Amino acid sequence: MVMKVHGAVISTATMRVFAALYEKDLEFLFVPIDLRAGEHKKEHFLALNPFGQVPAFEDEDLKLLESRAITQYIAHVYADKGTPLVCEGKPMATVGVWMEVEALQFDPLAVKLQWELVYNPRLGMATDAAVVEENEAKLAKVLDVYEARLSQSKYLGCDCFTLADLHHLPALTNLMGTPLKKLFDARPKVSAWVADIVARPAWAKVLAMRNQQ
Repeated sequence: MVMKVHGAVISTATMRVFAALYEKDLEFLFVPIDLRAGEHKKEHFLALNPFGQVPAFEDEDLKLLESRAITQYIAHVYADKGTPLVCEGKPMATVGVWMEVEALQFDPLAVKLQWELVYNPRLGMATDAAVVEENEAKLAKVLDVYEARLSQSKYLGCDCFTLADLHHLPALTNLMGTPLKKLFDARPKVSAWVADIVARPAWAKVLAMRNQQ
């Protein structure tokens, strides 16, 4: 059986899973879920993800939810395929730390900023300047920490591209298309890291999927 990803190409969480699969050169079937029609709240999808959020993932009899858990499954179970994405021994602990940093420090701010600067304008809704100002300042402090970390290694977890970097790609790509690009450009190590990871061939395939919709 081919692995299945139930989700939406505009979903950053779904894109995260696509990126891992493409990095691993794995075949998969994309099952589009119509978010605007509320398909993610329908009974057939809730059987896969009871929280009604994309993506949901199937690999034979295994069903998973939560994008970061899915990418870790892909990285570990298909360790012999494509890009390693994880490390063995002590370096994996550092990769794990930066995966947590992405989920707990970077992403909550990125979500709020994407809504105000990317999604609300598309939906014809006003941008809340106060929300942007508050979270931009917080993101700047997080990126200062990233700048220091990237002065010690080429990538966040180690000197190899891993899930710690990959997990940033969807939100990072969206933010780079907004005025907040200046925050990344102002930090040389961060800027070089961004340029490196967004140029990966696997990520280009994910963007091509999104652009076809």
